[in-house]
Amino acid sequence: MPETIISLIKKHQQDYHSIVEFNPENDKLILLDFTGENKDLQPGILEKTGEFTDYINNHLKSAGALYGIGGYGENRVVYKRSKVFDGISNDDEPRRLHLGIDIWGKPNTHVSAPLEGLVHSFAFNNDFGDYGATIILSHYLDGHTFYTLYGHLSLNDLKNLQEGDRILRGEVLGSFGLPFENGHWPPHLHFQVIVDLGDWKGDYPGVCKFSEKEKYMGNCPDPDLILQLNQHLVSA
Repeated sequence: MPETIISLIKKHQQDYHSIVEFNPENDKLILLDFTGENKDLQPGILEKTGEFTDYINNHLKSAGALYGIGGYGENRVVYKRSKVFDGISNDDEPRRLHLGIDIWGKPNTHVSAPLEGLVHSFAFNNDFGDYGATIILSHYLDGHTFYTLYGHLSLNDLKNLQEGDRILRGEVLGSFGLPFENGHWPPHLHFQVIVDLGDWKGDYPGVCKFSEKEKYMGNCPDPDLILQLNQHLVSA
């Protein structure tokens, strides 16, 4: 089934609407690294949301970039900042492997649906380090269903929303939330593709244990198949 969904997503790549507004002729996109290889990312920066936000903004400003992007399949030290990603016990493996792509930018940046879908579910996942305001859409493509998840949105995006609402291709469904409503992160979008959502509603793991990489990455294919932004990356 994942291979079928991946093939369908690739087949329709020319049909997707941009999830965030981006003009490659004028706008700049840089890669942001949150692995242990990034020695600039000190624990003190991660522990304080304001300093973390300044870190992101300074990188974007110095590069003249509209967005910073990255994270799919990245083994991230950044999740040390939140107990949400810890194991049940001290001996248990923490979750560090990122299953989506993050787009870092200005608060209130509009987020649009890449293709038509229905609101499957939504929630305010308000623990420190969690998704904050979250929307999940279901999509029906050539006889097959898959899902897209949008995390770290604004609480206003959940107002008057109902499960089953139809969302049109290109319709603005949300915007980058502020830290108090996005799980206490610098403003950004977590975008994830999910083949089998199971019984999850308004939530699905966006980070897994490294030992579960094959299982989760098999169920969550590369979001850039829809975003198609990595081709525009430039050096910071």
